[in-house]
Amino acid sequence: MNVANTSRARKARLDELVPSRYALRIGKIDVLLISDGVLPLPTTTMSTNAEPAARTAWLDEKFLPRETLDWALNVAVVRSGDQTILIDSGVGGEFPAFPRAGQSIPRLEAAGIDLSSVTDIVITHMHMDHVGGLLGEGVKERLRKDVRIHVAEAEVKFWEAPDFSKTVMPAPIPDVLRSVAGRFANAYRSQLRTFAEEVEVAPGVLARRTGGHTPGHSVVCLESGGERLTFAGDAIFQVGFDHPNWQNGFEHDPEEAVRVRVRLLREVASSGALLAATHLPFPSICRVAVHGDAFRSVPAFWDY
Repeated sequence: MNVANTSRARKARLDELVPSRYALRIGKIDVLLISDGVLPLPTTTMSTNAEPAARTAWLDEKFLPRETLDWALNVAVVRSGDQTILIDSGVGGEFPAFPRAGQSIPRLEAAGIDLSSVTDIVITHMHMDHVGGLLGEGVKERLRKDVRIHVAEAEVKFWEAPDFSKTVMPAPIPDVLRSVAGRFANAYRSQLRTFAEEVEVAPGVLARRTGGHTPGHSVVCLESGGERLTFAGDAIFQVGFDHPNWQNGFEHDPEEAVRVRVRLLREVASSGALLAATHLPFPSICRVAVHGDAFRSVPAFWDY
């Protein structure tokens, strides 16, 4: 995240043909978006309550395949004051059906960020593509013993007896989600710092519970020097701007998730803040404009 890391980062991954990290500043806060890779999933999963013809029309309009869509998978690193904060950790090696994901940890190191420098971790929610990276071989041993892992209290409680009755996921995934969340909670229980509704993780870095996608789903709001960025986790997917009422198969409370999505998009549009999210195309940085009863994503120009 600084010039001193550049030569080291270049030597680490000369084989990469596309960018996998993008840095920006929010006032005095440094932000680094990192691609964990992509997750190929059925297009029906992103729009379980949509008419098939409407789904096909949207996909065709975006020049996207009709059957399987690559979901981007992004994590973030934030530096505020003397704290280095990792937001989510990617999927790791927890689900072999996703061989093009699980790149966050090596890409952190390629960017010159040693795991031992991470003081805090924010988990937006405990789905496997957000906590799996922390379960990789040797990861816990490289983290500080006193690393603080911030996660909503409601999220930890939910995964003690998770309810999948309103989800529409491919058959193997619920069992994997349940297993990975349990392993994460057991492995890091002593480092967990739970919060009820919100917590200031560092100066200008606020984790806030939204619920919806999962009961403890949270977003991370950055604010410094009059600038703002919201990392929205899974509150917003690519289709959610045009069709915010389309439900996602991974949402444990899809109706509440729609309300959360609309409220968050209106909030970001009103404030003019930048938006980033886990499953928006990398690097995911955009602004939000109101477009009738829906919204419009306005991609940010890359700052070179």
